[in-house]
Amino acid sequence: MAEKEREELYSKRVKAGKRTYFFDVKSTRANDYYITITESRRYPQGDGFAYEKHKMFLYKEDFDKFVDALKNAVDHVKTELMPEFDFSQFAAREEEDEYRSDLKWE
Repeated sequence: MAEKEREELYSKRVKAGKRTYFFDVKSTRANDYYITITESRRYPQGDGFAYEKHKMFLYKEDFDKFVDALKNAVDHVKTELMPEFDFSQFAAREEEDEYRSDLKWE
């Protein structure tokens, strides 16, 4: 069974400006699970847009190490490198973008 044919058991999309991140949980033939993290970037091409994708596979034996390392790296930037910066502004902007997106469908 090819990768594209794997059943997605969970999917979360995170919009981030010109980038979108996808977190997908998939299963193997042996009923094991892994996560794919895909970064998709949009860029102008001709009359429209093209997308560039980068994919990473994260296996269960690495989940805890990955989450710990990511949290430590983010905490380091927030507390050591940019302690004065207000990171909450991004969450407020994201909520506003989601609200605007919802209005388009009404």
